[in-house]
Amino acid sequence: MRLVSDVKKSSIEIRLEPLGKTIHVESGVFLKNVLWDFGVEFPCGGEGLCKRCLVKVVNGNLELNDVQRRKLTKEEIDNGFRLACQCRILEPATLELAQFETTILVDEMGIQAKSVEGLGVAIDLGTTTLVAQLLDMRNGNILGVRSALNPQAPHGADIMSRINFALSENGAATLRNLIREKLGAMIGELLTESSLPLLKIIIVGNTAMHHLFNGIDVLPLSRYPFQPLRDGEFVWKASDLDWNLRDNPDVIFLPCLGGFVGSDLLAGILAVGMSESDDTIGLIDLGTNGEVVIGNKRRILCSSTAAGPAFEGARISQGMRASTGAISKVTIRDGRMAYEIIGNGSPKGICGSGLVDAVACGLELDQIASSGRLSDSRKILELMPPVSITQNDIRELQLAKAAIAAGAEILLKRMSLQKSDLQKVHLAGAFGNYINLSSAKRIGLLNFDDSILVQSGNTALRGAKLALFREDNYDEILRKIEHIPLAADPEFQDIFVDQMSFPPTTDR
Repeated sequence: MRLVSDVKKSSIEIRLEPLGKTIHVESGVFLKNVLWDFGVEFPCGGEGLCKRCLVKVVNGNLELNDVQRRKLTKEEIDNGFRLACQCRILEPATLELAQFETTILVDEMGIQAKSVEGLGVAIDLGTTTLVAQLLDMRNGNILGVRSALNPQAPHGADIMSRINFALSENGAATLRNLIREKLGAMIGELLTESSLPLLKIIIVGNTAMHHLFNGIDVLPLSRYPFQPLRDGEFVWKASDLDWNLRDNPDVIFLPCLGGFVGSDLLAGILAVGMSESDDTIGLIDLGTNGEVVIGNKRRILCSSTAAGPAFEGARISQGMRASTGAISKVTIRDGRMAYEIIGNGSPKGICGSGLVDAVACGLELDQIASSGRLSDSRKILELMPPVSITQNDIRELQLAKAAIAAGAEILLKRMSLQKSDLQKVHLAGAFGNYINLSSAKRIGLLNFDDSILVQSGNTALRGAKLALFREDNYDEILRKIEHIPLAADPEFQDIFVDQMSFPPTTDR
């Protein structure tokens, strides 16, 4: 069903300010199904719990239900504020919402490959963002790029919220159809860039995205021991997915590695050359979920940690994704904190990189103790009004950074290695690409020597592009890879607790 349509007699006109945009929407559609593309966030999955989807009715009317009466103050209601996730569109209206623009990390590198007459499409299917690139397979050059926000996100900003929605009635089918329709449209747009035959489409994503796209039951991912289907790649014809694409190419979703380590990490292994490396190297993806991989051409260990939500602003009181209005960088100038805001406007919240910086600066200024406690009996650490971070926000960051640090230490122990044995540690994903390495080391997130840390960008997309030119089924690589469930490791809990504290100032 098309939600935002061209002007029709049956459609309802909605004006969005200050964007200056007018959309036409079918009567009865929930606002959460149309406002995600315009930057309105739904971190709680549209349950009316977080108030992050607040919009203001300038003209017209939006329904007011019991959920909103409980969540909103009388003053907010009287001033026209509503929770977009709870409102259907029943009549024309003008809505005021904050303008958000999100930078989506792509990979501009072409691929040196053997000449093949035709086109390939590589897709990084992320929990929050989508990137698709069209390649000329004769020379590996990039012909076109399309990026978008994942249309599933209004049904849960983080992986577990998304899975919980999928387990509800018709939830899995809704999420499957949303992502297939969106990716099909993106590929269709890319094909206008060239008339060459379309030979192959490669998709990579985390375990949850893999299962939802392929129509696999996500119930095993909702409870311990979190066992995904790891049974090789999924191969579809485009027509099987209702994609009306020329040449009806194969659509290949690469296999998962185990637990919450998906095919995006398999692509990352390809991108950094780990499976062919004599040296032992590391790969850490600090995305919506945190994954750690360590290995070489002989042996590779991987694991996942519940780290990403804090790094991407989820479960943080004023957290948001890295978009307009987010405090993205914090430094110390003249003994005080100084801030950078995406879009250079007024601050609306703080994203993951800003949170790491703020805590690192708070430690340096003795406003936060190494235990994580705020000093001087503070309830909050005020940043740039109206944005602040709470004691609970700091604890969420401690949990996230301790999980990543402990995961890396466990894998090193399993391989009988020291940190000094690693030749490189690649940081993947948007958060890993933009994080300030000094701040990450200051809070104890990345306990490695500066000389081996490499911010490697979107390794998932780069690996998907490399996979376009491979003819094998990855069995040789998969045989080298062992998934380590951290919760089952007898040392994990002790190491995790040890990593909760921040390094003392004297250990810089």
